Amino acid sequence: MTIPEEKLQEARQFVNALRTELQGVLIGQTSVVDEILLALLAGGHVLIEGVPGLGKTLVVKALARAFDGRFARIQFTPDLMPADVVGHTLFDANTNQFVTREGPIFAHLVLADEINRAPAKTQSALLEAMQEGQVTLEGKALRLPAPFMVLATQNPIEQEGTYPLPEAQLDRFLLKILIGYPSLEDERALTRAVTLGQSAQWLNVDAVRPIARPEHISSLIHLTAHVEVDERVLDYAVSIVRATRESTALAAGAGPRGSLALIRAGRARAVLAGRGFVTPDDIKAVALPALRHRVITSAETEIEGVAVDLVLSNLLDQVQAPRT
Repeated sequence: MTIPEEKLQEARQFVNALRTELQGVLIGQTSVVDEILLALLAGGHVLIEGVPGLGKTLVVKALARAFDGRFARIQFTPDLMPADVVGHTLFDANTNQFVTREGPIFAHLVLADEINRAPAKTQSALLEAMQEGQVTLEGKALRLPAPFMVLATQNPIEQEGTYPLPEAQLDRFLLKILIGYPSLEDERALTRAVTLGQSAQWLNVDAVRPIARPEHISSLIHLTAHVEVDERVLDYAVSIVRATRESTALAAGAGPRGSLALIRAGRARAVLAGRGFVTPDDIKAVALPALRHRVITSAETEIEGVAVDLVLSNLLDQVQAPRT
């Protein structure tokens, strides 16, 4: 279906307002904010990689506050159990009945902090929730609130006491976002904002205005899913993913979910631009965050110290994009 122009402009205005609220607390990091908004519109999950202290937790809390959504933070540790994430069923002696205690996963936005510090058994507790939007307790499927989004963080430097995320788990994340150090001017502005008239060591989200309800976000996700994708643009996305499987610089290329991720994120980028159709430039712009966690570099590439983003950028230059 063709999305009415007024609907597209309303969506663009709302996302711009949401961006403004987030950038008010996460100074700088414009691309990080935009990529999180892409995942939100696409109804996907995000893996954020960066060293501590760059505002990963802050931006998630700000996003939850901006649309008045329920927020939960799960600190992943080696002793965290699956029941600590999804909940459990226990027997209530007073009522002689089994009672279900919902875990923190039952929220609109779930921050899985340092997800790679928990063993695979606990990490896998998120699989059903991320893929199906539900969890199963004692054989009973329980729906999660809509919209539902997992934003997981991991530290790329400190690897002691961590468990690498399984490939099946990584594939469930729509985007992998890299958050780096702020620029000189941004760090000055951040330091000035945090130290001005307060003793706290970090910005808070009290200034973020709730500008929508969760059902508003759900309607935007529905609108994004109906953005038009021309067959030639779809073929371009598939060609990029198939090129990762043929590259000698990669030991393993992206699977079919890579193609789906490019289209979903491309649609979200079109909505951010106020368009009802996806362009090849949309696909190219989202290729790195959509694919960098779905491929594995070869041993030779690792030895040469070539980053996966550089390999993917070279592939994007080789795959011809439709221009008519």
